[in-house]
Amino acid sequence: MSRRYPLERTRNIGIMAHIDAGKTTVTERVLYYSGRVHRVGEVHDGTATMDYMVQERERGITITSAATACEWHGHRINIIDTPGHVDFTAEVERSLRVLDGAVAVFCAVAGVQPQSETVWRQADRYHVPRIAFVNKMDRVGADFDRAVQSMRDRLGAVAAPVQIPIGAEDTFTGVVDLVRMRAVYWSSDAVDNELIISEIPSAYRQKAEQARHDLLEAAAEVDETVMGKYVHELEVSEAELVAAIRKGTIGSHLCPVLCGAALKNKGIRLLLDAVIDYLPAPNEIPPVVGTDPDRPGREVERVTDDDAPFTALAFKVLTDQHVGRLTFVRVYAGVVKAGQMVLNTRTGRKERLGRLLEMHADERHDLEEFRAGDIGAVIGTKNTTTGDTLCDPKHPIVLMSVQFPDPVVHIAIEPRTKADQDRLSDALRRLSDEDPTFVVRTNEETGQTIIAGMGELHLEILIDRMRREFNVHANVGKPMVAYRETIRQRAEAEHKFVRQTGGRGQYGHVVLAVSPGEQNSHFTFEDLTVGGSVPK
Repeated sequence: MSRRYPLERTRNIGIMAHIDAGKTTVTERVLYYSGRVHRVGEVHDGTATMDYMVQERERGITITSAATACEWHGHRINIIDTPGHVDFTAEVERSLRVLDGAVAVFCAVAGVQPQSETVWRQADRYHVPRIAFVNKMDRVGADFDRAVQSMRDRLGAVAAPVQIPIGAEDTFTGVVDLVRMRAVYWSSDAVDNELIISEIPSAYRQKAEQARHDLLEAAAEVDETVMGKYVHELEVSEAELVAAIRKGTIGSHLCPVLCGAALKNKGIRLLLDAVIDYLPAPNEIPPVVGTDPDRPGREVERVTDDDAPFTALAFKVLTDQHVGRLTFVRVYAGVVKAGQMVLNTRTGRKERLGRLLEMHADERHDLEEFRAGDIGAVIGTKNTTTGDTLCDPKHPIVLMSVQFPDPVVHIAIEPRTKADQDRLSDALRRLSDEDPTFVVRTNEETGQTIIAGMGELHLEILIDRMRREFNVHANVGKPMVAYRETIRQRAEAEHKFVRQTGGRGQYGHVVLAVSPGEQNSHFTFEDLTVGGSVPK
C-alpha cells in the first residue's frame, strides 16, 4: 500500500489547557469544519463527540484523552483532546509524550491559570512546539493583550501574536491577520458563517502596524532572511514571514498567538490554517532516541521514515466493552501490518498485533497497516502497558518511557457483598492497568484494600466506573491507621523474684534498661549478664 498522506502533510497535535478554557469546544468545531462530523456537539448539552464517557457527559468535563483524525486542505491532522483537571494529569503527560505539536487554549478573561502552567511545563519537558489560542473573546471581561502578557509573565513564553482582535466582549466581530495584513470578519455567530476578508479598519490601522512590527522583530530573531530585510527596512513577503514563524515555533523559540470564540464559531478555521502553517510534520522533529536493550548505554536513533525498522511507543491502554483491550500506539518509524509479530522490549516477549484501528473518540475503523507518523490503536497485545516500546524483533530499541507523578490521595475500599468480592479485584486490576496513577495495594497490618489516586475527583470517577462498567458495588472510607508505640527517653527498672517451697526453690534478679534507638533502626537487644548460670 502507498501512503494516504505524505509525511510532510501530516500533523500530530494535542489540545491542552486549564479546566473550562474550551478545549473540547475547540475540538468539536475543528471536527465540524474539517467535515469529520456533520453536527456540532456541545459540552453543556452532553453531546460532544470527544466526551464519549457517561461520566464526561454528565459532568461536562473531559476525563480521558480521546483521539481522532480529520483532514484540512489536503493535510491529515491527528488530534488528541486532553483533560484540564489536575486529577487527570497522567492523560496529558502521556499524550504530550507522543505528540509533535500542541494548541494551548487560554481563556481571554482569566489568561494563564494554574493548570495552564502545569501543562506548559509538561510540554517543555517533552520539547513540544505549540501555538496559543486565546478563546472566549466574546465573554464579559475579555482582554486579549492582558492574556498575552500573562503568557509572557507567568510562562516565560515568547508570545508572538499573529492576529489581534477587532472588538471584544459583545463587540468582537473579527480579527486583523498580521501576516497578510488584512481584516477577517464572520458573517454571523452561526456554525455555517462565512469568512469576510476586507481592509483593516482605520481605527485599528495604527495598532496593527505596531503589532506587525513586533511580529517581524520576533521572526527576525530566529530567521536570517527576515533579519536581513528587517534591518534594511525592506518588505518581508508573506511566504518568508510564514517560514520564519514556522521555524521559530518548531524550535520552541516563539509561540504564535491567535484568538477567537469557539462557542460562537469564530476563529477555528484560521486556527486550522495556523496548525498547517506553523506546527511540524513528523519528519520535521529530531529523530527519536532510544537505547539498545542488548547493549545498555548505547544510544540508537530512529528517523521518521517508512523504510526504517518498525518502532512504536504504547502510550495508553483502554478496556473497551466490545473489543476488549485497546493499546494506543504512536509509530515513530517503519511500517507494521495487521497480524504481524513485534517485540516488546520491556518484557522481551513477542506480541501479535491482531487488528489495527483508527480511532474517532469511541468509534473504530480497521486499517491494514500503520506507517511512520501514525497514531492509532491495536487489539491483541496481552502484556503491553503504558510506556512500552514495540519494535522490529531484528532491530530492538527501548524508547524513553512516560514518567508519572505518585498518587496523593488514599482511601480504603471493600466489597458490599460476597458476590462483589471477585468482581472487585478484577475491576481494580483492569482500572490500574489503564491508569498508571491509580495504585491498588493491601495493608498487611489492617487487611484493608487501599486505592490511591491523584485527587478526590479521580477516585470518585473510578469508583463510579466500577459500578457502571463492572457492576461492582463497594464501600469506601478513610484508611485505618495502624498505630505504633515507641519510647521517648531512657528508663531503668530492677526486680527480684524469690520463691522457696522446699527443694532448690526459684530465684531471679533482673536489671532492665530501655532507651530509644536511632530512627528506623528497629529493635536491638544487648545482653550484659555476667557470672551465674543463666541459659542464653
